[in-house]
Amino acid sequence: MNSAAASQRVESLPPQVGAGCLLLILGTVPSVRSLELRQSYGHPNNLFWPFMGEMFDAGPDLPYAERIARLQRRGIGLWDVLACCERSGSLDSAIIRASEIANDIPRLLELQPTIRAIALNGGKAQQAFGRHVAPRLTGELRARITLFDLPSTSPANAAIPRALKRQRWEQLNAWLVDHAHA
Repeated sequence: MNSAAASQRVESLPPQVGAGCLLLILGTVPSVRSLELRQSYGHPNNLFWPFMGEMFDAGPDLPYAERIARLQRRGIGLWDVLACCERSGSLDSAIIRASEIANDIPRLLELQPTIRAIALNGGKAQQAFGRHVAPRLTGELRARITLFDLPSTSPANAAIPRALKRQRWEQLNAWLVDHAHA
């Protein structure tokens, strides 16, 4: 079966970045469910919102707009590495690499000079960032930004136990505590 024949064009949601953003969390590109809901990390089995609830009081029990507002008050923004790509289904592994077009993250970093860290949610986000974004960062931006490579919160990433994922994601909370008043 030719997976390219079943692929569809997928587009990123708009960035959710407030004034004073310190930390930008980047996924790869939204899942089918996220696109249907127009909400980042919309799949009910994705651990992203449970983790945000445990660390930042922005859990899945709250309305989406309130979760975003709570993250923004803590200095956290959300976006995706890819602006668009072709993919069949929701898995990052189904993304057709030649179709990848990155969001203009260097421009966002220039417009939001308070951003000091980027957290990459999963291996595919890390790879796409390395291919498409990192080469476009100026020396000043590279020096300013701390990168966190984190395990994917996707339900497809079942090889890493939840407790280990959560422990790795906890780095963000520690970093924010250290940098919120710097």
